[in-house]
Amino acid sequence: MAVLINSKLFFLASIFILGSLASQAMARSAPHEAAMRLRHEQWMARFGRVYRSSNEKEARYQIFKDNAALVDSFNAAGDKPYKLGTNQFADLTNEEFRATRNRFKGHMCSAQQGPFRYENVTAVPTTMDWRKKGAVTPIKDQGQCGSCWAFSAVGAMEGITQLSTGKLVSLSEQELVDCDTKGEDQGCSESNYPYSAADGSCSASKEGNHAATIKGYEDVPTNSESALLKAVASQPISVAIDAGDSSFQLYESGIFTGECGTELDHGVTAVGYGESGGMKYWLIKNSWGAQWGEEGYIRMQRDIPAKEGICGIAMQASYPTA
Repeated sequence: MAVLINSKLFFLASIFILGSLASQAMARSAPHEAAMRLRHEQWMARFGRVYRSSNEKEARYQIFKDNAALVDSFNAAGDKPYKLGTNQFADLTNEEFRATRNRFKGHMCSAQQGPFRYENVTAVPTTMDWRKKGAVTPIKDQGQCGSCWAFSAVGAMEGITQLSTGKLVSLSEQELVDCDTKGEDQGCSESNYPYSAADGSCSASKEGNHAATIKGYEDVPTNSESALLKAVASQPISVAIDAGDSSFQLYESGIFTGECGTELDHGVTAVGYGESGGMKYWLIKNSWGAQWGEEGYIRMQRDIPAKEGICGIAMQASYPTA
């Protein structure tokens, strides 16, 4: 009987202790939850996010909470040369993010067959920043439209137009989305053919107001960062990358060495290169607005062992000719 009584007392004591521990855990988590909800409200105010219903807001909060935890854990580790942040994409799952931002359109990857005009370049500057040379327009935002390829191409076209004419003109991505055809592309200025973040029909009247003429394009030799360096030293270059990882989605600053493969899903423009803290990098202009990354830019590690370059940056690079 004494053994049975002692067993019951032990069981009851265990229930009491476990209940007490659970209560303490809940008490500790309550301030954290309140702080996270406040953080979400402040994030909504910063980015002007408005939800259609309380249910949608709660669902987006849970996604934001998970992303914020990822950001905090990553930054606390401090073992990478870049940081993450709760940027404007922090309430999107990675699947949603990739579906709306990373639908790259380009020609099939193959060994470079045509001419490469920079093949015989023997010396390049230690650093290059085409922004400082007046060949890069301000950061643009493709919105929820998989038109990154158009922004990547236009960034390169704006660069070669400035180099050949001395004039920096913001060209029209929308014209490429609506009017891209085989042969010579005639580039409208963005003011004449503004971007609408949606497919539309080609406007002949707007298209007829030419701001630049692009004669053709050439490919940079595939899987060669040294060839890419020669090209970027000479003009802004259209490149494709694998930008599907959460670390790219939530990138904030620093030299990106993140997790990525070579499934090319995003088009960007290489507008320079340099070195910081002993690490070489590519300077990349993105099309996700100036609030993403380093005021719309990302620095990506350069000269890595893999021949494809980080995130496949050396796999499918090309440049326009004027």
